[in-house]
Amino acid sequence: MSRAKLFGSLCGLVFLVNFARVIFAPLVGEFIDEFAIREGTAGLVVTLAWVGSAAPRFPTGWLLTKVPRHHVVLASGAMLSLGAVFLGFTDGVAWLMVGAFAVGTASGVYFVSANPFISELFPDRVGRVMGIHGMASQVAAVVVAPVATVALWYDWRYAFFGLGVLAALLTALTYVLARRADLPDVDVAATGFLAAARSEWHIIVAGVALMGITSFVWQGLFNFYELYMVAKGLPQATARNLLTVIFAAGVPAFFISGSLVDRFPRVQFLLAVIASFVCSVFLIVAASGLWPLVAATTLAGFTIHAMFPAADAYILDTLPDTTRATAYAVFSGGMMLTQALGSSAVGALVERGIAYDTVFTVFAAGLAVLVVVFAGLDRAGRIPG
Repeated sequence: MSRAKLFGSLCGLVFLVNFARVIFAPLVGEFIDEFAIREGTAGLVVTLAWVGSAAPRFPTGWLLTKVPRHHVVLASGAMLSLGAVFLGFTDGVAWLMVGAFAVGTASGVYFVSANPFISELFPDRVGRVMGIHGMASQVAAVVVAPVATVALWYDWRYAFFGLGVLAALLTALTYVLARRADLPDVDVAATGFLAAARSEWHIIVAGVALMGITSFVWQGLFNFYELYMVAKGLPQATARNLLTVIFAAGVPAFFISGSLVDRFPRVQFLLAVIASFVCSVFLIVAASGLWPLVAATTLAGFTIHAMFPAADAYILDTLPDTTRATAYAVFSGGMMLTQALGSSAVGALVERGIAYDTVFTVFAAGLAVLVVVFAGLDRAGRIPG
């Protein structure tokens, strides 16, 4: 029961961690207006949050060979609280970028330390607990647009002040529960950082290539989704609500995918999910009118979020105990660095006059080719796990 209570507090923390990353998407238009910037600069702000999420993953992987997992989780909660309060006091675009990078860094430290920790808390049901943990994270993405809307009635900074206070409270609760829980006995120094990365390089490269590029497309899509839907002729309020739809579809996706991935061959399951996401992007590009866009949006939200617990279960369960945390950190850092570029890439292309439809058609086509290549490699037995 003590582990279950600790897991509950971690689900609360991951809610806040993901909220900190996705809150920038519904605020892109506000940043453009308030700071008199263009799409490329606004996209860079969002990208910095995700680059921040990627940047600490390699050093955190090294740290996990020296320090217990839950200590690093607690440090990430403290970092999130401080970074969010800093954003609340931001009055210029340069400081906004610094704050976005700071809260992104907190999220990177959290995911690299918490995901292996959770898999070790419940080693007999990795897919299921990662699905529940991811579902808690996804609820934050669902509520972020309504919270942003309410905050914008007053000042968008209030969203970050509230985030900072809640992060501090939940970090304190997690500290108390971790002291009471029966924690797994894992040798944090079992394998050195570089040795772990070298020994597991096949699965790291496969994971970064497949999940990183898929997430690159997703990053560019959801961070400009509101503006994209407006460009398709929808009213701004409706476009913002569609952003909520795309995230809401991910809530059941995490739970369902986390449950199913433990029952099917994981590589094939993962490829099927990504192929479905590719189809959804093509449908979004082709759709016009409210209800076709709602349907395509729902499919995109479900399929992309189904990928994350499937990917985590595949990576974490394939890696041995001695290299799990470090190798997962290297995979996670490489994946995040790849996906973080999606927002700035879309912003830069649109600023140069390329239509959203064209950008996302090319992105989806490239991803489709990647899925075909991986399917061939899997059939030849070249994909680890």
